[in-house]
Amino acid sequence: MTADVPHKTTASRATGRLGDASPFALGLLLRRAHWHAAAVMAEAFRPLGIEVRHFAVLIVLMDRGPTVQRDLAAATGSDKAGIMRVVDDLERKGLAVRKAVPGDRRVRAVEIMPEGVELFDAAHVAAEPLAERLVAELAPGEPEQLADLLARFASSGGGGA
Repeated sequence: MTADVPHKTTASRATGRLGDASPFALGLLLRRAHWHAAAVMAEAFRPLGIEVRHFAVLIVLMDRGPTVQRDLAAATGSDKAGIMRVVDDLERKGLAVRKAVPGDRRVRAVEIMPEGVELFDAAHVAAEPLAERLVAELAPGEPEQLADLLARFASSGGGGA
C-alpha cells in the first residue's frame, strides 16, 4: 500500500455475496446480472446470425428511425470505432444502410432496412421464452418492479446513461 492511499481497517470489502455492504456491491451485482442476461440473449440471437450489440443498434433504429452514428454510439454505450464495426456488420448482412444527411455531407444516418425489421421481429420471437427464463425465479409482479427500478437507476444522474 502506498503512503498516499489512506488505510481504513474497517472498510467493507467487495465480496459479491448477498448482503455485501461494500460500496462496490451494487455495481458488481449489476455487472453479474448483465453478464447473465447477455448470455441468455446471445443464445436467442445466435441462430439469427447476430449478437447483442447488433440488436442494441436495431432497437435504437426501430425506436428513433434513421440515426446518425454519433447518436447510435451514445444510445448503445459504444464508442465511435465500436459503432462503426456494428454498422458495418449490419450493412454487410443487408439489415441497415448508411445514408447521407441532407445539409451535411460529412454525416451519415443509419437506417434499418426491411430485412432488419424482419430480423428484429424474429429476434423478439426467439428471445421471448429465454427472457421468461431470466425472471422465472421472481414472484408475480417482481419482473415489472425490477424493470422499473433499473429504468429509474439508469436514467438517474448516477446511472451513467
